[in-house]
Amino acid sequence: MSERETIILTRDVNVVLIPDGNHGTLSKGKEVTIHQALGNNYTVVTEHGHMVRISSTDADALGKEVHELHTLVSENSAVAVEKNCWEVMKTVYDPEIPVNIVDLGLVYNCNVESVAEGENDVHIMMTLTAPGCGMGPVIQGDVEKAVRALPGVKSVNVEIVLDPPWSRDMMSEVAQVQLGLF
Repeated sequence: MSERETIILTRDVNVVLIPDGNHGTLSKGKEVTIHQALGNNYTVVTEHGHMVRISSTDADALGKEVHELHTLVSENSAVAVEKNCWEVMKTVYDPEIPVNIVDLGLVYNCNVESVAEGENDVHIMMTLTAPGCGMGPVIQGDVEKAVRALPGVKSVNVEIVLDPPWSRDMMSEVAQVQLGLF
């Protein structure tokens, strides 16, 4: 999203403070400016200059519609579920960086194991841009929630690993171009 949009909240809304990851509430009638509307969440700046994230489940407080999950493949085989996992992870964004976590190079591995007919366990290994990232648990939760909602997924384990440490070299060429680094 390139254009900033200022909005008055239509109801109280739960938020996550950026960059520390603490939770809070913004009251109905508060003015916010949408900074980033990518994936399923909104990064907004309050009238006092604080950056916070509003979940897509609270999009109505911004006068927006809730995003629906669309899968690439409708079957439940391990191969299809893995394909859907990678696609849905591309809808998860770091609230401060306008690049999805896959192109940002944060997802190291996605292993899908069939455990029964049409049921699969998913294990994802990912990292963070910085070891002390306060938004790490929030991003991890976003990945788990998105993958858990996929058809054919029985369980999800999203593991944060810090070795090898993330570096700019892990970003896709597309991400580097988007961020003006290439």
